[in-house]
Amino acid sequence: MGNRVLQEIAPLGENDFMYVADRHKQEFDYPIHRHEIFELNFVANAVGCRRIVGDSTEVIGDLDLVLITSPELEHVWEQNKCKSDDIHEITIQFRADFDSPNSIYQTNPFFSIRQMLSRAKRGLSFPRETIQLVLDSLLNLSSIKDGFQAVKEFFTILNTLSKCDNAKELASSAFAKVAVDSKSKRILTVKNYIDVHYREDISLEEVADLIGMAPAAFSRFFKLHTGKTISEYIVDIRLGHAARLLVDTTDTISEICWATGFNTLSHFNRLFRKRKQCSPKEFRMKYQKTKVIV
Repeated sequence: MGNRVLQEIAPLGENDFMYVADRHKQEFDYPIHRHEIFELNFVANAVGCRRIVGDSTEVIGDLDLVLITSPELEHVWEQNKCKSDDIHEITIQFRADFDSPNSIYQTNPFFSIRQMLSRAKRGLSFPRETIQLVLDSLLNLSSIKDGFQAVKEFFTILNTLSKCDNAKELASSAFAKVAVDSKSKRILTVKNYIDVHYREDISLEEVADLIGMAPAAFSRFFKLHTGKTISEYIVDIRLGHAARLLVDTTDTISEICWATGFNTLSHFNRLFRKRKQCSPKEFRMKYQKTKVIV
């Protein structure tokens, strides 16, 4: 199933840092795809467009800005109910070896940018107020002829975006295949345990005992740090793995249901539709409608 997703070849030469495509169009017609190069994608005047990033599906408003830094994360902007005849899209594809120990991104001035690039492995969506802060720079970027000045302006955009406190991670960690993260060691211990044992029945008492807390105290502690109850978090992890299997395998929906820890098919279908705004079958079909890897 995974070989139905288009593997895009970015138009960057060996010595190029970034590529900027600034275009006006009447429709979205590019299929679900992924690529090695990082991408910052801006869309304006496309109310009703459906944005899919991994297992996240959202209908966008008049301004949309998403950063993607994983070569494995499928994404697409679909026409859906967009009626605009003047869609403005700016796509910036760039290189950033931010995980390398000798990279400039490991130095102190790039700390917040490095953190943002790491979060964007799941896709990172920015709120309208943050988009407004970088809007003029985005609109002017393609007109800058001097390469150094263009890169300088782009890093200024990244720095501004990295200061945003409420950027939203889109794909689930399970679907994007990225390691779970937490500033709390106890929360990280619980998340890592769930990531290994999500197929099994996991009780509140079991995970609370894992870090030496009473169940009631742990429940409050986990909700405070994650914004979710422990049962909600477990469901999200299971659904992320299920979505990944829907894309990468030809397993039946029933097989995927049992393989990801759900006890009944009806319960799985209901939760999947509630969290992903579509059925498992519809989710798989979105990926089947695309081209093959090139």
